[in-house]
Amino acid sequence: MIKLASADTAHAVAEQLLNVGAIKIQPEKPFTWASGWKSPIYCDNRLSLSFPETRSIIKDFLVKQVKANYPDVEAIAGVATAGIPQGALVADALDLPFLYVRSKPKGHGMENMIEGKVDKGQKVVLVEDLVSTGGSSLKAAKAVEEAGGKVLGMAAIFTYGFDLAEDNFQKANVELVCLSNYEYLLEKALKMNVIEQKDETTLKEWRANPADWGK
Repeated sequence: MIKLASADTAHAVAEQLLNVGAIKIQPEKPFTWASGWKSPIYCDNRLSLSFPETRSIIKDFLVKQVKANYPDVEAIAGVATAGIPQGALVADALDLPFLYVRSKPKGHGMENMIEGKVDKGQKVVLVEDLVSTGGSSLKAAKAVEEAGGKVLGMAAIFTYGFDLAEDNFQKANVELVCLSNYEYLLEKALKMNVIEQKDETTLKEWRANPADWGK
């Protein structure tokens, strides 16, 4: 249930993210993710928001994919936190209602999980910045369904392409379309001389077994 926009889009988006430093690759000095995994790559697509040209290019690609894959969409939902600004940009471009989904219910007031109005049966497309295992994304999709919305699918800027994510989206019966992925990122990084040929093997080893890599 995970698909790629197109090869041209994947390369173009990867180039933009690398150009602005939203994706950093350093196999010799790995990052540590919140999960504890060691990783030669770190993706922070929030950074793209600080660059108007890149922000506009990504927005236009997301809008194009929402129109192509979910023509009946009636509202856009951003997934907290990095998917919120991206989702708002898409909703504005499409002149659609916008809402966002928290990672957990607010601890005071109405204790909302969703901020914004969801009508019963309203057709919603979620927007994410990054998908790793898919856990938080699918939790957000479930929250929209429980609030009465009908999730048509999800659009994201980037995915690592883990098998676990594919399994999770299949089980949840949620479609995800991504602008770019790890495979196309590596191709573009090599062409841009961001990485060297000798780094490619290490980077592919991580992708095959991220939980144990670097131990």
